[in-house]
Amino acid sequence: MIMDTDLQSLRQEVKAWLADNWDPQRSLMDWRIKLVESGWGAPDWPEEFYGKNLPPAAVNAIAEEFAAAGAVGSAQSGVRFLASATLLEHGNDDQKRTYLRRILTGEDAWCQLFSEPGSGSDLAGATTRADRKGDHWIINGQKVWNTSAHHADYGLLVARTDWDQPKHKGLTYFIIDMRQPGVEVRQLKQMNGHASFNEVFFTDAKVTDDQLVGTLNDGWQVAVTTLAYERRSFARIRTVTADRHGDGPIYAEYAKEVEIANEPYTWYPQRAGRVDLVVERAQETGAIDDPAIRQEIAKLLTLNQSAQWYGARLREAQKAGTTRGPEGSISKIAASNIARLASDVHTSITDIDAMLTGPQSPRDGIIAEILVSVPAVSIAGGTDEIQRNIISERLLDMPKEPRFDTGPFKDVKRN
Repeated sequence: MIMDTDLQSLRQEVKAWLADNWDPQRSLMDWRIKLVESGWGAPDWPEEFYGKNLPPAAVNAIAEEFAAAGAVGSAQSGVRFLASATLLEHGNDDQKRTYLRRILTGEDAWCQLFSEPGSGSDLAGATTRADRKGDHWIINGQKVWNTSAHHADYGLLVARTDWDQPKHKGLTYFIIDMRQPGVEVRQLKQMNGHASFNEVFFTDAKVTDDQLVGTLNDGWQVAVTTLAYERRSFARIRTVTADRHGDGPIYAEYAKEVEIANEPYTWYPQRAGRVDLVVERAQETGAIDDPAIRQEIAKLLTLNQSAQWYGARLREAQKAGTTRGPEGSISKIAASNIARLASDVHTSITDIDAMLTGPQSPRDGIIAEILVSVPAVSIAGGTDEIQRNIISERLLDMPKEPRFDTGPFKDVKRN
């Protein structure tokens, strides 16, 4: 636990360091290198890996001082965050030294390669194979729903290395070079007009032993860590704009970086249901005078506020050093319920005009985009059904449902 007096001293230290080092006339990369070398770019990371080993409670205070100075932080959002969190927990020292620094500087972009056409939420059913050949592994198979894979440098890959072991064994977690021959990325066009996701095909692609994370055939445990952090992210409100503005070339470079990173997520506020627009829409259409609609709006706002409180509780627990766990599944279920109810409420408010798109449609097509985007929340990051199983079995200690996929994976019936 960090005391208030310690936080004040820490703030003064950060403020003094920024006064001596922050210069918006620098290039973004020059600044990030200095930031990483100082440890202020990831202050809660270990000192030997570009951090200061500070408790999570200190991170917000440091971020506030950076914001007050208008200073740009390190590049560890999105899949970069998932990659760094997973490597910090499961990677060896060489992997941490190789990849973590370039995550913080923003030199490398990452993607997540878990889901497959025949095993979406059933991630342990992966059939992408990694076959040993000499001192390396040969990868063959297909992944899908991979955000930003079309401009990723590295991927977090789960592949099957032993078909004689049970389903959740025999999987291994790799880092794979996405720029090598044998990796083909194709963007997928969604029904809301965006193309955030990709399908990735591997044909004799290669990974080496130093790209294996954790231990051989125990990749499921590493993947669970990545998924836990991913599911927690549903408890936060996503933004799609840069949070630093000012004069100097560094801001222009940062804005461009944010634009590229956020491009796949521009529709995510609509995916979440746009609760923030509900009352405005009800007032401008007159639907606020309908008692039945008012009741649904009240229900929606109550659910949304409760989810925000729960998200804040998780963040406070994280600051206190509590490890991540299945609690993220509650946030995931809450996000799905809120998004679906918000979509229903928007439909009730806007009526048949909710189906219109284009400049003459309600809110320039935003309402229609909500309706076609919301179903994704119940699928992304693991379906609602998967989350309910996690909550019942791992949080409520209820009996596990019967399984029909035990024994060697090679004998398990698949699609």
